[in-house]
Amino acid sequence: MTSEHAVELPEGPEEALAAAGRAAEAWGAEIRRESGRVRLALPVVAGLRRGMVSGPLTAEPTREGSRLVFRQEDSFYRVQPASVVILLLAVVGAVLTCLWPFFPRLISVAPFGIILALCGWFLVISRLRSSGPDDFLGTVGDYSRSHEPSEPDSAA
Repeated sequence: MTSEHAVELPEGPEEALAAAGRAAEAWGAEIRRESGRVRLALPVVAGLRRGMVSGPLTAEPTREGSRLVFRQEDSFYRVQPASVVILLLAVVGAVLTCLWPFFPRLISVAPFGIILALCGWFLVISRLRSSGPDDFLGTVGDYSRSHEPSEPDSAA
């Protein structure tokens, strides 16, 4: 499955690719130039999954500057096992907390169940995030704007 992600930049194609190189260094991504083509391997996070997406990165000239396009060709994701284990323990805690009214003998473990359920929330769910190609291209836009040459002050 190929998907396309793009961002408009105010500078020319070569400067856009240079900004992409600076952003890639900050992201821990890898940019390779192979026979005139640029290929990007980008680490991504999608909730409980981490992985890598890769594909060609091109800078197309436009009237206002350039358009940086990443075409995602390959992707690899894997689930973070520690987070899944913590969430499974949180589910067990939530079930214990919900069952004690029906089984009064479980009242002694109900506080432990509440703690397990809250740990799942605070350790995993509240920290879920995602970052992908669109976020990377947004960072490239930030790098291109922050490294623009400043105009000299004109003294009147």
